[in-house]
Amino acid sequence: MTLKALIFDVDGTLAETEEAHRQAFNESFAARGLDWHWDREDYRRLLATTGGKERMRAFQADLPEGARRLTGDEIAALHAEKTARYGDILASGGLALRPGIAELVELAREAELCLAVATTTNRPNVEALTRCCWGKPAEQVFDVIAAGDEVAAKKPAPDVYRLALARLALPPRNCIAFEDSHNGLMSAMGAGLPVIVTPSAYTEGEDFTGAAYRLASLEREHWPLNLQAKLLSH
Repeated sequence: MTLKALIFDVDGTLAETEEAHRQAFNESFAARGLDWHWDREDYRRLLATTGGKERMRAFQADLPEGARRLTGDEIAALHAEKTARYGDILASGGLALRPGIAELVELAREAELCLAVATTTNRPNVEALTRCCWGKPAEQVFDVIAAGDEVAAKKPAPDVYRLALARLALPPRNCIAFEDSHNGLMSAMGAGLPVIVTPSAYTEGEDFTGAAYRLASLEREHWPLNLQAKLLSH
């Protein structure tokens, strides 16, 4: 395999973002006068459903009879408010990259590898993260961005990885995907990609059968030999 590109999931993989997302959801619910509140265990369960709007629909589907339910348009509007709140949270500087990510991205650039994102989240959330963690717009960090709102089916479907591969104009054998969740692993594997998994705070304990590697972190000492050979020879 000639490695030519690294493709990253975002939430949980590049950074431990889920607490910021949960805060943004809960603040948005309160601002709308909803009595919804997602604690950590609620959110861990809801993360099995990929996509913020989809997560809200899944949550309200389990509400008792007679509880207030939102229309599709209301969910879309509420999710837009949540996205703006999430951006504000990250703009305050309260988020850091996971260990090893900054060095991995820097050395991949030096090795002239392409860098891509394949994520269930939307483009504004990717933008908020890169500006928070790199101080740059997303297009200055990644060559390709494939986001969940650009595909018909979100993870665990392979659509977003297939979109990233199409934009890279590369076959799966020349790429490595980086994920933190079972749904993400299934998505990347479905697109034919080898996958390195680094479980996050909300995904520890999930089933990662089929991953090429499961690592505690992406710090250099954990890198697989083929990745080290490509990045450290320059």
